[in-house]
Amino acid sequence: MTTIDTEALITAAEKTRRPRRDPLSRGVKVKETRADRVFVFAAYVLLTVFLLVVLLPLLNIVASSLSSPQAVSSGRVLFWPVDITFLGYQEALGNPAILRGFGNSVFYTVAGTLISIAGTVAIAYPLSRTQLFGRKAITAGVVFTMLFSGGVIPLYLVVQSLGLLDTRWAMLLPNAIGVWQVIIAIVFFRTSIPDEVYEAAQLDGASELRILWTVVLPLAKPLLAVVALMYAIMQWNSYFDALLYLRDADLQPLQLVLRGLLVLGDVGSGGDVTEQLRRREIADLLKYSTVVIATVPMLIAYPFVAKYFTKGIMIGAVKG
Repeated sequence: MTTIDTEALITAAEKTRRPRRDPLSRGVKVKETRADRVFVFAAYVLLTVFLLVVLLPLLNIVASSLSSPQAVSSGRVLFWPVDITFLGYQEALGNPAILRGFGNSVFYTVAGTLISIAGTVAIAYPLSRTQLFGRKAITAGVVFTMLFSGGVIPLYLVVQSLGLLDTRWAMLLPNAIGVWQVIIAIVFFRTSIPDEVYEAAQLDGASELRILWTVVLPLAKPLLAVVALMYAIMQWNSYFDALLYLRDADLQPLQLVLRGLLVLGDVGSGGDVTEQLRRREIADLLKYSTVVIATVPMLIAYPFVAKYFTKGIMIGAVKG
């Protein structure tokens, strides 16, 4: 009588049940064609060009902000500081208009982003539910506003009639909701959160508001991070609304102050002739330093939402 090797049979059965791996997962190198190599080479060249286009001006600005006024005005600074000094940052951080504008920009960015996220979720979540009556018509109306708008003058008249001119609300409310962000949120709620989650919450007796707060929003962190980053960048870089609606210098954001430095050459007034000549001498240095100060907050904030932003890029691409 032949003996049966039980362990061998179990091992063989497990091998038959294992899914077959594709060659890439086994580490097998797939042979690239000539066309593939040409495409990869062209992609690397193109990406390198894009990187240089973005990186070199940034290096020039940073190097100029750390160089002496004489080196900057004579054009001797390229991508490395010449006669390193922090005079530009001392002048920028000692300028009341720049500090006030920076504080206003921080306030507008934080408050505006919170208002925009709340409004976007409040619009997108109901429109993502199939139970909402007339949701297709409402969605079409929302998309229509992205394609057609009344223009700057009607919007200015609306802001004026509401009494928002020369108030902080003029920077927070008129452009609080972005249609593109609403569409992204609708697609996320429809495709990334299974219907079974809603059904289970409803069986537990949860209301729609409780489902949104305790179930949907915790699962929508990638969406919230992407939308928050979009709104924050838009709000931080916004200066046209301030140019239209704000006349009070105490309410103007940093970008409007920076516009005055770059476009109008406004480096401040007052003081004797010697003080004015000194300000003119460091005018270019002050511009570069202010540009760096205006850029740093977004560079600092991005790493904290980068992981969610990477996930959010594929919002709605894969269902389930």
